[in-house]
Amino acid sequence: MPLVNASIVLYRTPEDELTNILLTLLQSNVVRRIYVVDNSPEPLATLPWEKGGAVYAMTGDIPYKRIEYSHIGRNIGYGAAHNIAMRESIYDEVPYHLAINTDIRFEPEVLNRLVAQMELEPLIGMMQPRVTDPEGEMQYLCKMLPTPWDLMRRVVYGKRISRSKANSRFELKHLDHSRPINAPYLSGCFMLMRTAALEKVGLFDERFFMYPEDIDLTRRIHREYLTLYYPSETIIHAHRRASYHSLKMFWIHATNICRYFRKWGWWRDEERKAFNAPLQ
Repeated sequence: MPLVNASIVLYRTPEDELTNILLTLLQSNVVRRIYVVDNSPEPLATLPWEKGGAVYAMTGDIPYKRIEYSHIGRNIGYGAAHNIAMRESIYDEVPYHLAINTDIRFEPEVLNRLVAQMELEPLIGMMQPRVTDPEGEMQYLCKMLPTPWDLMRRVVYGKRISRSKANSRFELKHLDHSRPINAPYLSGCFMLMRTAALEKVGLFDERFFMYPEDIDLTRRIHREYLTLYYPSETIIHAHRRASYHSLKMFWIHATNICRYFRKWGWWRDEERKAFNAPLQ
């Protein structure tokens, strides 16, 4: 029985990237429906899942009943676009929702096993598997809740900060990543969420156009549920880090970080202190 709706947000996304993630999701027997929300200025010229498209060519079928495409016509932001699909999951009472990037690769059975684990453990509100880059190097995407310095130095220094002691602590590199970790911050590249948790704590905060929305949502779910890094399964993430290559994206990143700390507190954040304490 399909238990998961998935949502993908596009913004001038390469067609082959979209095709690959659609094929993976369509092969998973737990995926009920896939929402493709397009923030690009122009709609897709060809829908890959319809006759003549790449997904159709590879599957020999027309899986249009499982895919819903919405062209927004303007960039409303990552979280706001995913919220369109997440509201549908809540309305249809679908047990789980997966917000996923197009640059993710995994075997379809990985999602099946993650859902099975969440079915066994009702206290899990969000789950994320082990994440590596295409060369197999681990990406440390479960983290502590950040202080202003944790985030701003990553924006300013980029990859140069990755080996610093402070950054390693923030990325929980001192913990055993062969075991599950209940972390208050999981990356937005792959967020498998219990729909009941979303009903309880709310969806992405649409004040964040891009970047800190995953921190904000994970910490709200973490209040009520486990938000679990689960290393028994692995996915591949070809992380582009647009803010390190574009002045415009750098500014968007910095602006939204400021909005995040205005919401939760810059240096005084008692919840951050309580959530991070067990991970020290």
